[in-house]
Amino acid sequence: MRLDLAVAVRFQLSRRAAREAVRAGRVDVGGQTRDEPGLEVPEGVDLSHHPDRPARRRVRTRLSLLHEDADLLVVEKPAGLLAVPTAEREKDTLLSRVSLYLQHRYRRRPYVGVVHRLDRDTSGAMVFARTRQALHALQEQFRRHDIEREYLAIVEGEPAPAGSFDAALAGDGTERRRGVARPGERGKRAVTRYRVLEKLGGASLVAVELETGRTHQIRIHFAASGHPVLGDRIYRSPAAPPPPIEVGRQMLHARRLGFLHPRDGRPLRAEAPVPEDFEKAVAQLRARARAKKSAPGSPGRGSTSRKVG
Repeated sequence: MRLDLAVAVRFQLSRRAAREAVRAGRVDVGGQTRDEPGLEVPEGVDLSHHPDRPARRRVRTRLSLLHEDADLLVVEKPAGLLAVPTAEREKDTLLSRVSLYLQHRYRRRPYVGVVHRLDRDTSGAMVFARTRQALHALQEQFRRHDIEREYLAIVEGEPAPAGSFDAALAGDGTERRRGVARPGERGKRAVTRYRVLEKLGGASLVAVELETGRTHQIRIHFAASGHPVLGDRIYRSPAAPPPPIEVGRQMLHARRLGFLHPRDGRPLRAEAPVPEDFEKAVAQLRARARAKKSAPGSPGRGSTSRKVG
């Protein structure tokens, strides 16, 4: 369980108030002050809340931390922000924000190693290494596909309740767009597993797990199956009918990231909260589905809403 959630439940605080209490250094875990809201703690852990304790000096940053220790950081990437600079040398990226945060917090020039990437318009959890040893160990886990990665996606239509895609991908994304390899064409093996969490009337909320981690893998596989990720303007077929609703970006969120800690091998898992625009899209689809069901002459009963995630 995340520390901020445990604090909210134990002390009857809102999730936001609990998160701020943790970040301000007003929560102790087992007698030790911890300021990482995304820290995984066991149920029944010894927690204490000190609302009158002066807030710790806080680093002002546009960065949401899910986990931090001497070897790595797991941070929440917002949609619309590049993970790392491109050839255009953009100044505001997730990498630059991580570097600035570490520099301000520890008053020295930090080492930040890029372990993996997310697309600009994909939100969710990303890990950065703080030492070269951690970088190499984490990259090796990614190379062996030993990382737990779960995404949430809203896809068009209604795919089978559960399934997997095992189609090799070809293309380099520069001279030739990436896509499923044609018969006889060389490609890299790519395996995507999914399960439908909720049917939304013209769209579906799905949980996706990656066995491999190819660039744009989820988007390509679902588009090739006839169920493109809602809002994907690159891989969605131009001949497809209009989407059920219009959204500002592809509805893809890297919700969970799990791996073995590079120093001592203990399991570490971080979860990124579902962003507001994703929640809003799900709510809009649910309302649209209810309106269809309640229309005169329409069969079926209304469905019960629940929070995403």
